[in-house]
Amino acid sequence: MGERNSYSKTDRDATFMRLKEDHMKNGQLKPAYNLQLSTEKNFITNFTLHQRPGDTVTYKSHMESFNEKYNHYPDVAIADAGYGSAENYEFLDKNGIEIYVKYNYFHKEQNQKFKLDVSRVENLHYNSRDDYFVCPMGQKMTPVGHAWRKSDLGYKYQITYYQAQNCVGCPIRGACNKQKGNRRIEVNHKLFIYKQKARENLLSQKGKELRGRRCSEVEQTFGQLKWNKKFKRYLLRGIEKVSIETAILALAHNFQKLSVLLSNLGVNQGKTDLLMNWLNLKLFVYSILTVHPSNPKITNIYCLKIKEAA
Repeated sequence: MGERNSYSKTDRDATFMRLKEDHMKNGQLKPAYNLQLSTEKNFITNFTLHQRPGDTVTYKSHMESFNEKYNHYPDVAIADAGYGSAENYEFLDKNGIEIYVKYNYFHKEQNQKFKLDVSRVENLHYNSRDDYFVCPMGQKMTPVGHAWRKSDLGYKYQITYYQAQNCVGCPIRGACNKQKGNRRIEVNHKLFIYKQKARENLLSQKGKELRGRRCSEVEQTFGQLKWNKKFKRYLLRGIEKVSIETAILALAHNFQKLSVLLSNLGVNQGKTDLLMNWLNLKLFVYSILTVHPSNPKITNIYCLKIKEAA
């Protein structure tokens, strides 16, 4: 199974995942692939298939795939909270990509209830010069140790432990923490700094515009594929064949968007149809050959279908 914890006997490349379509309402597992899409103005610019259910661990490989196709990374990356991690933030920072990726509690921290929660580390004041936190009662929480941790993909990061001096008799002890001794917190400073940067970007005017575009682009694209084109299940087995199937689907989506765009620009309908047919034939063959050129059997099957259609 490699790095996976399960696989299907009928499709050994597929991993068992919990899907949104759960007709039995009991959290049943089904063999599936994790499809990641990048879009620009509703055109699919990149896709990758992953054998792990979590979105966080797919981000780096998805962006590297984008770089392989276009020989550069995007200038700006906007993504949902499922991709906000120290590893992904560091990857974006090193490659000069502007960080507009949410973290898991970004929307919660905008609420007044979250801001008044004294148990949250995010609401504690931090003195960066002398390296200490201040508890809700004004007591210093100084560093007492360090530790190294490792993510599922082997990413190592350091955390620092901070502890209060004396919590005995504190009037807000129950609301502040439920620890037996003095309150102790752990902080990943690198992630702390990245979240501050992401927060500033996301709350800016540009960040608000990009957040709105993400919802209207990526989610609509998935909606077009799954509901309007009725594509809810792969017809082939194996990640290589599924990649071809996804490429064909992405081409069909982009052709449809291009046709609408040309019509809106006032291009003659006859010229539009002629251009679309030519692009369809050329790019369709090109996508099959580039997605998996080492399997001539699959390529020949699809090329025969193209000839029949032509």
